[in-house]
Amino acid sequence: MNDFWEGLKNYLLYLERLGVKTLPAKKAFKRFLELDLSPAPKDLAEIAAEIKGCTRCPLHRTRTNIVLGEGPSHTKLMLIGEAPGREEDLEGRPFVGRAGKLLDQMLKAINIRRADVYITNVVKCRPPGNRNPEPEEIEACLPYLRKQIKVISPKIICTLGLIAAQTVLGTTEPLSRLRGRVHQLDHLKVVVTYHPAFLLRFPANKRLAFEDLKLLKKIYDEVK
Repeated sequence: MNDFWEGLKNYLLYLERLGVKTLPAKKAFKRFLELDLSPAPKDLAEIAAEIKGCTRCPLHRTRTNIVLGEGPSHTKLMLIGEAPGREEDLEGRPFVGRAGKLLDQMLKAINIRRADVYITNVVKCRPPGNRNPEPEEIEACLPYLRKQIKVISPKIICTLGLIAAQTVLGTTEPLSRLRGRVHQLDHLKVVVTYHPAFLLRFPANKRLAFEDLKLLKKIYDEVK
């Protein structure tokens, strides 16, 4: 198994030397899900037990709580943000601060109950000062996110913010080029929109976010 990972690493370094910066989204996402060769967890409680006391990256030194996620263990819609903020770090729950209140309003506007969706973040511990997660912090948390997706088995993922969109879609494209359409990746449909915290700072973009939400609602109603 170590030979596999070493070979993969060398291949990716080779592509980097050739100037390859991104990979096709569909293949990248399949790797994002499938490179974790460990057995799928039987439930979310198993992931929670595994992540307890995690020290995979330096964020463990400054966190108050790990914020794994919350929601039904099986649901067709999964929301993925970027990282916990101050209130989330204190409570150990995702999207409970001002951004969380706005997210609740966004879901209510399209008649989707928060209780019916699973909400998590790419990174499970708060970066100091609410800065953006570093690449190594994202990489450290990806196994947990992969396992959450395996257990929940959603039909739709809605990414909230640039980092979540780029991580899930395996791209470096800007948010403006990713939102406004449905990305069909393997068996999943992915919709991209702004992070609620961004909308609080730049409320003029709420109109565009509502267009994304209408698109999300459309496919949410179509998917059985």
